[in-house]
Amino acid sequence: MAKTDHVPLPAVRRLSLYLRQLEVLHAGDHQTVSSKQLGAALGISDAQIRKDLAYFGQFGHPGIGYRVPELILRVRRILGTDKTSNVLLVGAGNLGRALFSFRGFSKKGFEIVAIFDNNPEKVGRVLDGPTKVTIQPTAEMDATVRDHAIRLGILAVPGPVAQAVADEMVSAGIRALLNFAPVTLQVGKEVAVSSVDLAVHLEQLSFQLGCVSG
Repeated sequence: MAKTDHVPLPAVRRLSLYLRQLEVLHAGDHQTVSSKQLGAALGISDAQIRKDLAYFGQFGHPGIGYRVPELILRVRRILGTDKTSNVLLVGAGNLGRALFSFRGFSKKGFEIVAIFDNNPEKVGRVLDGPTKVTIQPTAEMDATVRDHAIRLGILAVPGPVAQAVADEMVSAGIRALLNFAPVTLQVGKEVAVSSVDLAVHLEQLSFQLGCVSG
C-alpha cells in the first residue's frame, strides 16, 4: 500500500473512528462538522484530527469546517471501503458462524463469499447469513481465491492449527488477515495481519476494573 507508506498506523486506525462518527452525524442530518466537534465526540484533540487528515490531502473548508457527506466519501476511498471487497472465512465453528452472520461487514463494503472448514461434518453445509454460502474444504481454497479475486481473509480456527491454516491462506493469495486465533502468526512482510484475542481484551478490562475499583 504505497499510498500509506508514510502514514503512521495509529493515524490509519483513527480514520475508522472518524468515519464511524461521521456516519453517525450524517444519519442525524448534520451537513458540516469542525475538527473540534469531531474531536470532542471521540476524545481526540482537534489538532490530532487535522494532522491525521493532512497525511491524505486537504479536507476542510474555511469558515465551514468539514462537509460531512464529502468527508465520508473521501475517508471511505482512503480506507478502500468505497467498493465491495470479497472476503473468505476459514473456520465454521461457533465463532466463524457468528462472524458470517454479522451484517456489519456488508455495511462497510466487505462480503464473505467463501467459507472453509476441514471437518467432514461441516463441509457441504449451507450457511444462511447476509448471503447463502456453502462450506468448502480448504483443498478448494486456491481455486476459489483466484475465481473470486479474494485478497482479504478471516481466520477463526483453534490456536494449534492457526499457523498452518494461515500459511495455506497466504499461499492461496490472501494478503490481509483478520486473525481471531489466540496465537501470533508468522507471515511475510507482504501480508498485513490484525489480530483480535477476545480473552486478552477481557484481561485488560479486568485490570482497568481493578484500578477503578481499588
